[in-house]
Amino acid sequence: MFRVLSHWAELRWPWALLAVSALTLELTALFFQHVMKLDPCVMCVYERVATGGILVAGLLGLIQPKLLWLRLMAYLLWGWSCIKGLLLAIEHVEIQFPSSPFSGSCPFFPEFWLPLEKWFPALFNPTGLCDEIQWVFLGWTMPQWLVVCYVIYGGILLALLGSRMVVAKRP
Repeated sequence: MFRVLSHWAELRWPWALLAVSALTLELTALFFQHVMKLDPCVMCVYERVATGGILVAGLLGLIQPKLLWLRLMAYLLWGWSCIKGLLLAIEHVEIQFPSSPFSGSCPFFPEFWLPLEKWFPALFNPTGLCDEIQWVFLGWTMPQWLVVCYVIYGGILLALLGSRMVVAKRP
């Protein structure tokens, strides 16, 4: 089993699947925003960027999965995006369901390195409030589902890297 999973890292279809799954999440977010008219908050926008990092990681791996340096870049971006997205989603859940009166709040304006909210307002301009719950599916809010998504993405990455290490150690 470890050999099969380890071998997948050098094939294109798993990287394409990673990219397509992240693209699906991004398109779903845009559907919620532009079709269902749900206003994204700053945390939603940040979570979109983290998911975009997973999408880019999938595309990097798709370019030439047999090149170790390119795969390593994809792994790093995938891992960083998972961790960042998970932390953002957990913080967003905490804002929606505060466990203490001192729980955090989200800013009104995003703080990017570049003015993405001005360049691409349809994607990155937040118009909603972080503590407002606009959508629920099976009793869970959008950030709660994102926690699940990021945990799954991270679990897959850990399983993949773990299998690579196990196979590398075996004679």
